[in-house]
Amino acid sequence: MSGRSKRKSTEPASAKSVPQAVVSRLSYYLRELQHLLRQGVQTISSSQLGQRLGFTDAQVRKDLAYFGQFGYPGIGYRCQELAEAIRRILGTDQQWAVALVGVGHLGQALLGYKGFTQQGFVFHAAFDVNPRVIGKQIEGIPIYSLDRLPEVIRSHKIRLGIIAVPASAAQGVADRLVEAGIQGILNFAPVTITVPPQVSLVGVDLAMELEQLSFSVLHRQQDAGK
Repeated sequence: MSGRSKRKSTEPASAKSVPQAVVSRLSYYLRELQHLLRQGVQTISSSQLGQRLGFTDAQVRKDLAYFGQFGYPGIGYRCQELAEAIRRILGTDQQWAVALVGVGHLGQALLGYKGFTQQGFVFHAAFDVNPRVIGKQIEGIPIYSLDRLPEVIRSHKIRLGIIAVPASAAQGVADRLVEAGIQGILNFAPVTITVPPQVSLVGVDLAMELEQLSFSVLHRQQDAGK
């Protein structure tokens, strides 16, 4: 078949029909494609992409098939085109206004992380209860009193919120974010919080991730010693 054959137009799958593991792998594909483009690579096969990430070529094709057909016979995937398609699927082909609650050590590190902006996530405001930081700027981001959260969220039309507060305060902060109209929350507090069904929630427990890593290393060592 000719390499000039066009792929089918994408038909976005319903979010409910796509397994979360597939969505996670899309982010891996996007990062790798962006890396390849920086290296000047224009095309890649499903086998090559999967090999670079530790996935099978069948897994790559199956994941992408949830959203359409992207490959070209005799060519594989065009890196720029596939990266743009994945960004559309993930919603990062647009900018997302983000608010951070909690500007302690972790919060300040998050504000300084340039990768967020590169992927389309822009901090518009941060909030805290500490009078020593309220009214200041960190990385150019204004720090407001938590009492001003509803007003600032609405005036900046912020849809995503990040929680980086102590565990004891996390649920209360989440409730205030939801009341202010936030539609998605990334929670770094080491505690489970609850939100209404219409609000998306992702939890990141850094200690838990290290526990998973230590388990993997420990048992690999034990298996190797058998």
